[in-house]
Amino acid sequence: MKNIIEIIISTMTSQNIALVYILGMCPLIAISTNVKNAKGMGIAVVFVVTLTGIINWPIYELLKTTGTTNLSLLVFIITIAATVQFLEMFLAKFSPKLYNSFGIYLPLITVNCVVLAVSIFFVNRDYNFIETAAFSFGSSVGWMLAIVLLAGIRQKISKNSYLPKGLSGKAIAFIILGILSLAFIGFTGLSIF
Repeated sequence: MKNIIEIIISTMTSQNIALVYILGMCPLIAISTNVKNAKGMGIAVVFVVTLTGIINWPIYELLKTTGTTNLSLLVFIITIAATVQFLEMFLAKFSPKLYNSFGIYLPLITVNCVVLAVSIFFVNRDYNFIETAAFSFGSSVGWMLAIVLLAGIRQKISKNSYLPKGLSGKAIAFIILGILSLAFIGFTGLSIF
């Protein structure tokens, strides 16, 4: 249990997939213009990344037993696309209100590199099923934390008339991400136990 909590906390802070590994930047920059959009995208990413990590682990174990692990990247991509498509159909059928609230964010997750990176990371780290589920959940929550923090700061800064014109928009987002990255790397080495 101690290892699981450490995996979740470290993937949200010192091993944050967005701020330390610099993955998922396209949606992070594009969607983070306001907090509402950032929360919607973040929730969708948490759900999809956790679900695909849990689905991809047994698939990879099956590939290991058959000696076809060189196909894992292709299989992971197909699994991610199928999971997002299935989730989209399921929500449209059984929860139209939730489906409409996700809007365009759900299909966009298919091309978010964070989803594939989590599957590659659990393979490289040789995690078991529970560790993979914890890693997938923690990584996605860490990504959501990064996008919501970025959106909140960008929203606050956009109301400031003192910001030079050359730093508005994406330029200030990159500066904010750099500062947030430094702050999150500062969590390295801390232990809750």
